[in-house]
Amino acid sequence: MKLISNKVLDNKKVELEIQVTAEEFKAAVDNAFKKNSKKITLPGFRKGKAPRAMIEKMYGKEIFYEDAINECIPTACIDAIEEAKAEAVERPEVELIGEVTEEGFSFKATFAVKPEVKLGEYKGLHAEKESAEVTDEDINNELKRIAERNSRVIDVEEDRETKLGDIAVIDFEGFKDGVAFEGGKGEAYPLELGSGTFIPGFEDQVAGHKVNDEFDVNVTFPEEYQVEELKGQPVVFKVKLHEIKVKELPEIDDEFAKDISEFDTIEELKKDMQEKMGERKAQVVDEKFETELLKQVVDKMEVEIPQAMIDARVEDLIRDFEYRISSQGMNMDMYLQYTGSKKVQV
Repeated sequence: MKLISNKVLDNKKVELEIQVTAEEFKAAVDNAFKKNSKKITLPGFRKGKAPRAMIEKMYGKEIFYEDAINECIPTACIDAIEEAKAEAVERPEVELIGEVTEEGFSFKATFAVKPEVKLGEYKGLHAEKESAEVTDEDINNELKRIAERNSRVIDVEEDRETKLGDIAVIDFEGFKDGVAFEGGKGEAYPLELGSGTFIPGFEDQVAGHKVNDEFDVNVTFPEEYQVEELKGQPVVFKVKLHEIKVKELPEIDDEFAKDISEFDTIEELKKDMQEKMGERKAQVVDEKFETELLKQVVDKMEVEIPQAMIDARVEDLIRDFEYRISSQGMNMDMYLQYTGSKKVQV
């Protein structure tokens, strides 16, 4: 490989002119022959047994050039970019120059590079650093969350009306202008009243009913709802209440500590939580402080970010999101369908 020229273009991209030597190209053509010869059949020869000279005589020497070019270009690009001391942030666009012969070939590689950054004032920056103290309230709130995760659901035995905080097991079906709409039906659905799971107003109207009650819930879909034909539309849900359940939380005492940890008393557990939560909170506070200082530095610097870097970051975020929803048994197409969203094109 020979680096012929290195130019910076008006659009902040770099254009390299690169030559692949005769020796490099010959080696690549030899590899192309070895890879493809078994697929070629000539009259008088078994498949894959025709001599190279006969193949090139019948089809021309150029028969293996395309594969050889495709083999040479990636390596030549990497070596040329390294020699030019350029930091590419995208895959180069390649354009052949002139003819391809036994003596090799030349091509142009054009790509965006990491931008130069002009720093502004970075001394004397100021940011408030929050306290990393862990309070008794922090610990108690965390214990409540743990107790919530370790709660059990039990049936309500008494004959009473549902209230916020209950789990109402219901059948429901939604109607718009008297016609049932798709996705508006459920059976034996355990709805926690007050959780905000359903559209605004639904859970409030389920509260106040007894087991076996059948009633209507009148609500209006939000304007930002993902299903176009239901945005801002008034609908009626026919509901039947089958069961009322409640969450029973464990007492936060020594027995609770033994059940969820290696400690024998709740005080020992709280002490351990205070240490660990303190470490985590201190780390979060430090990261937030550093982020604020870095934001000030970024706001004061001058840099023109290539579109390729922005596109690459968007693709990374999309891949990361696809990975996270896949762990929940959902793919991107399903997510877009449920939310009425569109995939970002980059």
